[in-house]
Amino acid sequence: MTEQNASPELDLSIATGTALADAIHSADQDVILRAAADPALTGDLALALLQRNDLSGAVLEQLAKHRSALGLRKARIALACHPHTPRHVSVPLIRQFYTFDLMKVALSPLVPADVKLTADETLVARLKTTTPGERLTLARRGSGRIAGALLLDGEQRIMRVALENSRLTETSVMQAVVNPSASIALVQAVSGHGKWSPRRDVQIALLRSEHLSLARALAFAGGLPPEQLREILQASRLPTGVKENLLRASEKTTSP
Repeated sequence: MTEQNASPELDLSIATGTALADAIHSADQDVILRAAADPALTGDLALALLQRNDLSGAVLEQLAKHRSALGLRKARIALACHPHTPRHVSVPLIRQFYTFDLMKVALSPLVPADVKLTADETLVARLKTTTPGERLTLARRGSGRIAGALLLDGEQRIMRVALENSRLTETSVMQAVVNPSASIALVQAVSGHGKWSPRRDVQIALLRSEHLSLARALAFAGGLPPEQLREILQASRLPTGVKENLLRASEKTTSP
């Protein structure tokens, strides 16, 4: 680095493109701060600057004010994903993103958990206005939270793809099947799924759902103590006849 570029007195407001390119690699945070404010900073230079993990919050706030540099979509995403970007900068920014940019934020390993949550919540709020093709991609590649939300999608293909998402969690599956808007197709798919149906907590959630078949209900209830089964069925939306059959079968298996 030249003596001029290392100096904190460098006037970046009149710097050449070469000087700016050097400045964004400076070890001096004052130099970097002036580079972030310089009108000559381009989107590509801003993107290069955002590759640094040692940027201060002040530098990132200054970049957020740079309309010209943030005209580059990749720069906006990089700013939102930077681990040191203040929440009051990143959260409003990501709410302006398009669908798949939000997905990138939610999946970035560097993004703080609360910012990822905002990205997911923004996506969930938009699901009703996204195209089937977009929802299918989100079901396949989105976060576990998004996959869980898409288990309730009205299109069976999207629901089934979401069910195979590697990020989908047991908790999300349980929450989906007990949701009042859960479809018959979802309950049937989960109750026969090789990964999810053997899990005891998922079985209990299915026993609380509305659309579980009698045959599957009998299979899941078979290993439960009668007292636990009665407690589960008290909060269940299964038809009365199915509940009665389950209780009778349970009493028979425990009778001497």
